Amino acid sequence: MLNTWQEWVGTETGVVLGSVLGLPLAILAVVLLALFRKAPKRLALADVGMVYGTLPWVWIIMLPGAEPGTTGEVSLVPFADIADLLQHDDWGQIVGNMLVFAALGCFAPLRFAKLQNVGRVFVFAVACSASLEVLQFVLMLDRVSSVDDVLLNATGAALASLLSWYWWRPSHTTNERHLVAV
Repeated sequence: MLNTWQEWVGTETGVVLGSVLGLPLAILAVVLLALFRKAPKRLALADVGMVYGTLPWVWIIMLPGAEPGTTGEVSLVPFADIADLLQHDDWGQIVGNMLVFAALGCFAPLRFAKLQNVGRVFVFAVACSASLEVLQFVLMLDRVSSVDDVLLNATGAALASLLSWYWWRPSHTTNERHLVAV
């Protein structure tokens, strides 16, 4: 039984299934936070959206490779992996990397006043992504730790922050007292 559990939890299929099954809990969390906090309702959505939209992607990139317990590759040459992916027409990998911190980039500026700037979102995502790439290496997950993954993750977060710009733009948030200053 434990082996079957590990097969589901330790696979992309398991992550997708866990995300789908977790959706009702995420919706419930938004409703409860909106009801019981004195903050604007959109902040409840931002809080849950950051976590629910980012956690499954982080779960996927922290799954061990084929030989866990061995050190994976390190790629420190910027744009080398991206060029290779483009050469092999592997858009799924590029888009997937851009989605890792997209929810964080979209919702963090709604929640944290100091992240109401696309450049700051980019830098924050670089720090988060670089931390995960280092963890992949240190935990010997047999994954490629790549500077290009960091660049794609951060670019995705910055682009996603532009999608939510209407709700966090300076003229829209000047009267909000509930934003958290980081």
